[in-house]
Amino acid sequence: MSTDAKFAADIAQGAGELLLEIRDAGMGTVDGRELGRRGDGAAHAFLAGRLAAERGDDAVLSEESADDSARLSADRVWIIDPLDGSKEYGLAGRTDWAVHVALWERDRGITAAAVAQPALGVVYDTENGDHDRDRLGAGAAHPRIVVSDSRPPAFTDAVATDVGAEVVGMGSAGAKAMAVLRGEADAYVHAGGQWEWDSAAPVGVAKAAGLHCSRIDGTPLLYNESHPYLPDLVICRPELAEALLGALARHALDTPDTGRVALARAYIDALVSHDASKVRFAEGAWRVENGQRTGDSGRFIRDELENGAQYEAIHGVREARFHEWGENVVARYLLDVGATPAESTAIHVTEYFAIPRAEIASIVAIIEPHR
Repeated sequence: MSTDAKFAADIAQGAGELLLEIRDAGMGTVDGRELGRRGDGAAHAFLAGRLAAERGDDAVLSEESADDSARLSADRVWIIDPLDGSKEYGLAGRTDWAVHVALWERDRGITAAAVAQPALGVVYDTENGDHDRDRLGAGAAHPRIVVSDSRPPAFTDAVATDVGAEVVGMGSAGAKAMAVLRGEADAYVHAGGQWEWDSAAPVGVAKAAGLHCSRIDGTPLLYNESHPYLPDLVICRPELAEALLGALARHALDTPDTGRVALARAYIDALVSHDASKVRFAEGAWRVENGQRTGDSGRFIRDELENGAQYEAIHGVREARFHEWGENVVARYLLDVGATPAESTAIHVTEYFAIPRAEIASIVAIIEPHR
């Protein structure tokens, strides 16, 4: 049997080769969102099949499958993201997308991991990755901090000013972490929400290469938790960690969403964006609005968010407030609805979300006139 690290690298590379085939065949014939979903589904099936065949006694936590509570009592859990950066994957010419495969072991944390960047033709792992160690710690005259190009933290500019850094935008958590590994950037900072599969493999590979990895408050990154949500992280050259964490302590003052609030917020954001790719629904999720059933499966609710005519008139969300208790979240907000943004009127919405695990199980909505 190969080592877990070599196995992780092998299956990450195999999923990456499959993703390249699907991308080459579909680019220009389907839209980017659909291409990302095809790639995600196929890469998940490939990884899940290899794990079942060769590591069948281990549990699996994947972005593309329902969260099974049995993993909480397992001693070994594979944490996988079959396609990290599905938006970038669906855009011609983008290379900043990745495949993540990590192994968590009880009382040891992440013990093996691999990150494949198929469009670059490279795979990094915790045992024999192509770590450019000569560049680690070299740094430039002005450190470079890489952040999400679509969701940069609000404090990015203030932190960069404090440490004298320039800021670079990029997609995919794996791509950003590996840019630090290669020495193309000096730090990767994220806030605003991630799941365990977004960071487990990049953190495993980065730590094996000697990089600093933590939450932005300096506390450890923990995996295989009951709710697999990690709001933030920092990966950086070790000699930059003290200054960077100090700047983050001064400027990253907002309290991050919990995992359940983040799921509810993602649903509400999709009402306006009509992009539900970041919303996780249970397969049998249902929705009721003012006593009327409006959805009987996660797939149906997602499709309605993206294509339903009833959502086309929504132009904005305002004054959103969230309250969480136990496995439930209640959201109250105003929706701006009308034929055009200039003709919008506000309606008041209260929605009750049941979120027992890492997916929305049900939504009960009350829609009222706003006075």
